Amino acid sequence: MRWWIGGLLFASTVINYLDRQTLSFLAPYLKLEHHWTNTDYANLVIAFRIAYSIGQTVFGRLLDRIGARRGLTLSVAWYSMISILTSLARGFSSFASFRFLLGAGESANWPAATKVVAEWFPKRERGLATALFDSGSSVGGAIAPFLVLGIYFRWGWRPAFMIPGALGFLWILAWRWLYHPPDVHPRIGNEELQIITADRQEGGLQPRPAARPRWRDLLRLPQTWGTIIAKSFTDPVWFFVTDWFPIFLVAKGIELRSGLIAVWVPFIAADVGNFFSGAMSGYLIRRGWSLGAARKALIIFGGIGVTLLIPTIFTTNLYVLAFLFGLATFSYACFSTMANVLPADLYHDDAVASVSGLSGTGAGIGTIVAFKLIGYFSDARQSAMTHAFDPIVIVAGLVPFLGMILVLVLVRNTKATDQGWVRRI
Repeated sequence: MRWWIGGLLFASTVINYLDRQTLSFLAPYLKLEHHWTNTDYANLVIAFRIAYSIGQTVFGRLLDRIGARRGLTLSVAWYSMISILTSLARGFSSFASFRFLLGAGESANWPAATKVVAEWFPKRERGLATALFDSGSSVGGAIAPFLVLGIYFRWGWRPAFMIPGALGFLWILAWRWLYHPPDVHPRIGNEELQIITADRQEGGLQPRPAARPRWRDLLRLPQTWGTIIAKSFTDPVWFFVTDWFPIFLVAKGIELRSGLIAVWVPFIAADVGNFFSGAMSGYLIRRGWSLGAARKALIIFGGIGVTLLIPTIFTTNLYVLAFLFGLATFSYACFSTMANVLPADLYHDDAVASVSGLSGTGAGIGTIVAFKLIGYFSDARQSAMTHAFDPIVIVAGLVPFLGMILVLVLVRNTKATDQGWVRRI
């Protein structure tokens, strides 16, 4: 049953990314139709990110109170409706408004999924379960160009927003039917319930505070800041790929129709990286590695691997670009999977979604700053022809490496571990 639940989280993330990716793949065409600059497009993406950033913390806390079943139902219903209504947009202001509302609705997905993983999976399987739901982002991103551009070239941009948006309502029917917390699930077997609850019993050996931790309690912990940095120093790089890659390819002199292979490869590579990272960390735990060592090994691998973005400044060859971006997004996904599983590893059930939301807000703020700079510098360097994005990809390759170092320093067993604020890793 837990893997059926994991499958539903995967499907939710696929739909989530289909809805958000629609604008990025239509952007080269909408820019011409509406006479937008790269700065205008950056501001549209930032409108989404502002709501997404605030919503991660707000909904993370709310999910710890009302539960994932109700919270994720409301979230998917909201953003699916907004995606459909985006077809009514008439200009920059209306597009920005709809993107803001979409970001607010989509912000609950990762805190909710992380909370469900903590509820349903033992620690040796959490990495793989996180990889499963997180891989929905790369699968959704890989499907999006074929679905969105296929609809666009046949029927125009308005149906390209409406059709993906309708998928969320079908998902809600399956979610409401199948999902309940494991302790009260009507279809879970005793053996599976024992597997799930074994970690809780082991964790019960540690003391823990009697009251639900407040945000200020959580923000005093170095582990919380390590978790926030893990997302804040990696997600902006991924969102650069998802939201700017089509424009990046056009800037490199590659026509988008002929460059679909380059768009597709990084997403599939990230998908493979998700599962590699989740499976490998589980394998290391079974081999006797501590939980912290198993997670950090993949973080080191990912932080080093993302630096492969930097050599893209030396080429305009479609296949070399696809290869280098594929290696970099594979490495990013290894780091990202561990970043997403850290709240479930470190915190008790009543704080998992809250910390996941805080990390998502940090990532959102980092992405907003990055996108503002990307819009400004790419417009300012348009005269540089195929090298307009060179400084941007150099920074994108170095930031996760710096994040890797900070996570290794901050995520460790401390006095707070002995006091029960965080789990031992």
